[in-house]
Amino acid sequence: EVQLQASGGGLVQAGGSLRLSCGASGFSRGDYAIAWFHQAPGKERKGVACITSGGGRALWGDAVEGRNTISIDNAKNTVSLQMTRLSPEDAGIYYCAATRRRLCTPDVSTFEFWGQGTQVTVSS
Repeated sequence: EVQLQASGGGLVQAGGSLRLSCGASGFSRGDYAIAWFHQAPGKERKGVACITSGGGRALWGDAVEGRNTISIDNAKNTVSLQMTRLSPEDAGIYYCAATRRRLCTPDVSTFEFWGQGTQVTVSS
């Protein structure tokens, strides 16, 4: 059974940093792409970043190189999202998701498996 467990959210001041982790089990990491999505209050879920089954990385939307970094620990089967210089616009629930597709797109409908989400609150 494919399971994803997101963790690492919390309360942080604007300008601060957080590292989110997605623990994956029940499948071989090399067969799935894993992504992070952000859902701000009252808004649609949007893709932030993804690691393909082959290890390629992509940042989507407002995520920018240097402020958002996605990485993988193959030994722990964990995909992490490092976020820096956080602003109130970054607040919301962050979900990790997995797809059997070799590549990944920020379309939520292309991901078959979802974790429960972790809450991020940014104080101004």
